[in-house]
Amino acid sequence: MISGEFNNQGELIFEISLIAADTDIIPVNSLLDTGFSGYLAIDNQDALSLGWTLKTNEQRDMQTAWGEARFNIYEGAVILDGQQFTIEVLGGDELQDVLLGVRWLETKRLVADFLAGVLTLG
Repeated sequence: MISGEFNNQGELIFEISLIAADTDIIPVNSLLDTGFSGYLAIDNQDALSLGWTLKTNEQRDMQTAWGEARFNIYEGAVILDGQQFTIEVLGGDELQDVLLGVRWLETKRLVADFLAGVLTLG
């Protein structure tokens, strides 16, 4: 189980680790986005700098808070709750945050208790 924190805007923030193609492990803060149905979304530039494999000729159109957007599809590796996962990652232009999607909730339990200040995923 990993502990998270509520930021000053009430968003759910968890530290995860991204695994680069050269096996470097990069810890990052990620925002759990309940409106995102995938596993992970990251800026294209960051995905490329990690050396993640771009699935050629594969893109996905998705509805975002800012309208329709087209995302590249990468294969990436992350460490979440002490476990390593190889997952499909959406890469977009100008993404400000690393986004965790609700797909994680198929296998991880989310506890978000604002009053008690408790935020866990695991």
